Amino acid sequence: MRVEDPATGAGRTDVRLDAGLSKREIEVMELIATGHSNGEIAQRLFLSEKTVKNHVNRIYAKLGVDSRGTAIGLWRSVSPGEERV
Repeated sequence: MRVEDPATGAGRTDVRLDAGLSKREIEVMELIATGHSNGEIAQRLFLSEKTVKNHVNRIYAKLGVDSRGTAIGLWRSVSPGEERV
């Protein structure tokens, strides 16, 4: 999805919007992308590790990936010349 950055007025593509992740899945993905383990995510979000694992599996399915590293790479990626806010 192409959105306009209110601060600069520049257009950007946001992977998070295109992926169709829920608010909780976005929270989990942000923590994954910053290097947190499932156990750390569970503690931080007051969830069981099993619930985190379920979120991770749904995130992988929605992003079309099969590994943590690939999910992080896709999550951090932006189109050339565009900023991610």
